[in-house]
Amino acid sequence: MATWETRAWTYRGGGYPSGLKPATIEVPRGCELKGLWSTPHMLVNIQSCALNPVDIQMINALSSLVPLKSYQTEKGTVCDFSAKVSAGGRTGFLKDDEIFGLTLKPFKYGQGALAEMAELDMSNTVAVKKPADWSWAKAAAIPLVWLTARTCIANVEDYIEGSPGKRVAVLGGSSATGMYTIMLAKKRGWKVITTSSAKNKDFVTSTLGADEHVDYTSVKSVRSAIQAFEPDAVIDCVGGTECIGLPSSKRYVTIVGDKTSRTQMGGPATYYNLLSWHTPFQWLRWARGQAGLGESYDVVILEMKKEWLEEAKETLVPEQIYIDSEYAFDDALKAFERLNTGRARGKVVINVR
Repeated sequence: MATWETRAWTYRGGGYPSGLKPATIEVPRGCELKGLWSTPHMLVNIQSCALNPVDIQMINALSSLVPLKSYQTEKGTVCDFSAKVSAGGRTGFLKDDEIFGLTLKPFKYGQGALAEMAELDMSNTVAVKKPADWSWAKAAAIPLVWLTARTCIANVEDYIEGSPGKRVAVLGGSSATGMYTIMLAKKRGWKVITTSSAKNKDFVTSTLGADEHVDYTSVKSVRSAIQAFEPDAVIDCVGGTECIGLPSSKRYVTIVGDKTSRTQMGGPATYYNLLSWHTPFQWLRWARGQAGLGESYDVVILEMKKEWLEEAKETLVPEQIYIDSEYAFDDALKAFERLNTGRARGKVVINVR
C-alpha cells in the first residue's frame, strides 16, 4: 500500500507523561483510503488540535494494557482537531475543505489529531466545515466541549422546562465544558448558579451570564449554597458527590462520576470500574432514579451529533471561543503539562502547522 510518512506524538506504554513521545508514522495516500466496502475514511492535514483531560486518561488507561499483544502497537492521541482535507474519500468532503471536529478513537494507529496528517474513520468521527472567521486554533477548541455541554443540556431539558423556576446548577462553570453549558442554559432563558474559585467569578457571571456564583474555596458548604438557589437540575462538570440528592433537584447529570482525579477515566466508564468503591453507589443512584425513587441520576458522554456541531457555528462568534494557551507542535509536552495543572480557563491548543 502506498503511504506517506508524517510526524506524530504517540505512545505504547508507560502512561502519561513518560510514554508520550514524538515519532514518525505512516498514513495511506489518498488513492488507498478505505471506504468502498467499509465506513468512509478521509485523509486530512491537521492544522491545530486541542487537549482535553480524556486525552491523558486514555493514555493512562491504554498503557496499562500493554502486556496484551494487541495493545503493543503505537497509538495516537488527542481527539479535537481542525484540518484541511487532503482526500475526502466517500465522506462528502472535498480536497482543501477546511473542517473541524473530533474523533473518539485517536488511539488507533494514524488517527490521532496530534499529528501532521491523520486518517479519520467516520464511524467514530464527526466533522463539519469551519467558519471562515474562526481561526484554526479556535475551531479545534470547540468540538468535544461543545458536544459535551449540549449533551448535558439535552439530558436535563425536560426536567427544567417543566418547572416554573427553570433553574439549573452548573458545577465547575469556568471549566471548558462548564462555560458552554452556562451559555447554552442562558440561551434557553434558564436561571443559572455555578461554582468556581473567586478569581473566575467575574468571568462566569459578567461574561458568561450566570445569575449566581459560589466560591467553592471559601464557603462553608457548597451543598447548602447550591440548595439555597433551589435548582431543578444539577449538571456536574468536575466530579464529586457533594450536591447529589438536593431536595429541589429532579435530575443530576455528571460527565465525570463520583471520582475527582483528573488522570482516571471519567464518564460512563466509571460504572464499570470494579476497582473503585464509588461504582456500586453510582449504580444504586441510577437504579433508584429509574424506579422513580428520588432524583434521576446518570453519568453521560457526549453524543456525536453533526447537527449539534453545526449549531455551534450558528451560535458562537469567535470572541466566545475561549483559549487558555497555544503551543507549537514540538512543545506538546508543555501543552499537556498546562492542561494537567487543572487551572486552564479555556482550551489548551497545539498548533501543528
